[in-house]
Amino acid sequence: ISLCSAGFSSASLKSDLSKAMSQDGASQFQEVIRQELELSVKKELEKILTTAPSHEFEHTKKDLDGFRKLFHRFLQEKGPSVDWGKIQRPPEDSIQPYEKIKARGLPDNISSVLNKLVVVKLNGGLGTSMGCKGPKSLIGVRNENTFLDLTVQQIEHLNKTYNTDVPLVLMNSFNTDEDTKKILQKYNHCRVKIYTFNQSRYPRINKESLLPVAKDVSYSGENTEAWYPPGHGDIYASFYNSGLLDTLIGEGKEYIFVSNIDNLGATVDLYILNHLMNPPNGKPCEFVMEVTNKTRADVKGGTLTQYEGKLRLVEIAQVPKAHVDEFKSVSKFKIFNTNNLWISLAAVKRLQEQNAIDMEIIVNPKTLDGGLNVIQLETAVGAAIKSFENSLGINVPRSRFLPVKTTSDLLLVMSNLYSLNAGSLTMSEKREFPTVPLVKLGSSFTKVQDYLRRFESIPDMLELDHLTVSGDVTFGKNVSLKGTVIIIANHGDRIDIPPGAVLENKIVSGNLRILDH
Repeated sequence: ISLCSAGFSSASLKSDLSKAMSQDGASQFQEVIRQELELSVKKELEKILTTAPSHEFEHTKKDLDGFRKLFHRFLQEKGPSVDWGKIQRPPEDSIQPYEKIKARGLPDNISSVLNKLVVVKLNGGLGTSMGCKGPKSLIGVRNENTFLDLTVQQIEHLNKTYNTDVPLVLMNSFNTDEDTKKILQKYNHCRVKIYTFNQSRYPRINKESLLPVAKDVSYSGENTEAWYPPGHGDIYASFYNSGLLDTLIGEGKEYIFVSNIDNLGATVDLYILNHLMNPPNGKPCEFVMEVTNKTRADVKGGTLTQYEGKLRLVEIAQVPKAHVDEFKSVSKFKIFNTNNLWISLAAVKRLQEQNAIDMEIIVNPKTLDGGLNVIQLETAVGAAIKSFENSLGINVPRSRFLPVKTTSDLLLVMSNLYSLNAGSLTMSEKREFPTVPLVKLGSSFTKVQDYLRRFESIPDMLELDHLTVSGDVTFGKNVSLKGTVIIIANHGDRIDIPPGAVLENKIVSGNLRILDH
């Protein structure tokens, strides 16, 4: 914390510094600075609030109050949020294998069980990392269907099959809300009720002064970068504040199934739902986290641990530097969080009203376009697991974790490795081994439009193990890739893979151009 920014005069600093010579004085000194800083931030936030138009005043006030609470906690916390010595492997019975859950079968009244469920999709993200404007959920992923289309198809299929009324709730951010609402009209005739609510909008703070960058509430023009949605941990407060939580409880809903909208494997699982509604030991479980086995590609994923007698999610950002390699090891921490979560609505209401949901703060540094260094304070939805009673991990098959973060992931889900049925993707039966190939497309493929331009049609990948493509490479129609295929066009070279080519365990490099004559 820079002292000048906290508004100290040099005379008061000297007297404070002399007190701070003793250890006790040092902590008092820090406390004085902390209080001054909180006061400065409070004043800045009050200034910003005065610029809110009357119809946005209440909403903005809730957001800024939420930010103040988070900022207060940020100033109180010291060092890494976990004591590595206290981290233990979770007890055997606290993470159940999916097979055991499935073996219980389904009751005859599965429709009445389904009627107590709400599907919530986290829809706050933009498609910028894949070179797309607007909400990520509106990117086409399969046969012209977007993430949102597939989600609606899945739930409609459930409602028609079991004659139920499972609604879809989208948690939007101020970045995605307007575009998403425009597109929702196209689902008016689908058998799915769709609700939306908005994540909070928090001010980014200057890394040096720790004061908000924004000068007023607008988020257009030069203020565009001054605000951010504070991570999906914000779901509890914003869901509650929107009034939607109470509405759904009033309709007899009991559980939400929360997942990222870009995880195409996160479909409603009737066996997990039944386990929640009819717990084998009679004790209701308030929070289920689906975890799956780590592979070498998942070393950064958050893991479930036992900590001070409770299940706790530990993310890589919380791990002291000296233990990062240990955290990444596949042998000690064998599982990671898929962010598919099943949570009791009544428990969210109770904990929110008691202000008892405890989530570690994630400090996310960013550099704005003008070069200003800022930080944004975030929380993660799964971190709240330790606040709920009787929490459980379920170790699910890898197929329930199929996120599309890059065009390499997009290639997999567009290919014949998967078949599409009622909005759900399943691994093709023609694939002889259940693992997904490792695909790495180079920077020429990062943007969706470039990626689509480089494939005349999506290759046959049923027998592929590993694909690496780098440089200026294009693929003709009906190409087939098998085994390990590495294609590298050096700078200035271009490689056109001819239509109908079959590449099996091949390395292609240099220059290969096919010209029409």
